[in-house]
Amino acid sequence: MSDPDQRSNSAGGFLLAVSLMVGTIMGLLLGQPSVGFLAGLAIGSIAAVSLWLKGRG
Repeated sequence: MSDPDQRSNSAGGFLLAVSLMVGTIMGLLLGQPSVGFLAGLAIGSIAAVSLWLKGRG
């Protein structure tokens, strides 16, 4: 059983948050903020899940 006090060194939530903000800003610049938000959500989710899978070993 793993130690409950052990914390992960990965920061998948940070990647998701940054990609959402960048996607929304890029969408605003291109006149499509909702498309930018969804693109940032997709890219951030893929990055966070891949980081999580890598950390699982």
